[in-house]
Amino acid sequence: MSHASLQACAAALLATLPAAAFALDAQRAEVQDFLRQMQERHGFSAEQLDPLFAQVESRPSILEAISRPAEKSKPWFEYRAIFLTDRRIERGRATAQQQSEALQRAAATGVPAEVIVAITGVETFYGEVTGKHRVIDALATLAFDYPPRSAFFRGELEQFLIMSREEALDPLAPNGSYAGAMGVPQFMPSSYRNFAVDGDGDGRRDLWGSWSDVFASVANYLGRHGWRAGEPVMVTADATAADLSGLDLKTIELTENVGSLRRRGVRFETRLPDAAPAALIELTGSAGPEYRVGFTNYYAITRYNRSRMYASAVNDLAQAIAGTAPQATPATPPPFSSVSAAE
Repeated sequence: MSHASLQACAAALLATLPAAAFALDAQRAEVQDFLRQMQERHGFSAEQLDPLFAQVESRPSILEAISRPAEKSKPWFEYRAIFLTDRRIERGRATAQQQSEALQRAAATGVPAEVIVAITGVETFYGEVTGKHRVIDALATLAFDYPPRSAFFRGELEQFLIMSREEALDPLAPNGSYAGAMGVPQFMPSSYRNFAVDGDGDGRRDLWGSWSDVFASVANYLGRHGWRAGEPVMVTADATAADLSGLDLKTIELTENVGSLRRRGVRFETRLPDAAPAALIELTGSAGPEYRVGFTNYYAITRYNRSRMYASAVNDLAQAIAGTAPQATPATPPPFSSVSAAE
């Protein structure tokens, strides 16, 4: 379904719902089916689930938020300006210095320290904005009141309940994003279960309060999704005289390679061999299209958030934190915005 269709669907749903949060009707057939599956598949009891779901709320504000993610509603130059500010860069450098021991342990996996820090900077402003929605409400709202992606969010609600049991968490306690992402690195419940790491060895995987766990988990996520140590994420490109016929410039898939892009006339610098997978990325700059070539590590970042703009912002912020990017911030930085991926 297209983004426009998703927006229209969300708008139609909002028109039929009360403006304020309301108690989820646990007697609805689809909710009862879900609760029954949790008992049959995972050994939960009615005595556990019924009192819990009696406290769950459906929130129209979540449906409104999912209809307007920044990656879809803003052009690249506006999106970038949110994340490439002096304050965010300086906070990233300070966080890296303050948490240097935990960060260096995580970076020993081959994922650069600046990339690990940048992801936490883009996601939650280094833990400052981790989300205001109760996770169980966000997931239940989208699981039962958002048909376009109900199957996905029902699966995440299932994973959240299992995760809460595994991690000895009160399911009503965690707050997160409107989509149910949690903690400093904004892991969805399935990612929490599959990729979170106990970085400090205390027997818990705490993505809210332990920087060791946060950094180790981000590095593990990227590593498990194909990160290649020592290789670049992306480089700027000149496609002025290139043959772009047949190229999908909106895809995040690595459908080309270094050699094929050069044969098309795309000009860029890299030491990667011609056979290295690549994608030509088009971004909307303030003065017209901007082009970059993304490589395997770019693709790994898009596994974290499937957006060309997100991966580009992480790359740019990482370079700015490391001090390797010229003009890391706009010439006239915008006023500080607390916008994060954990809206």
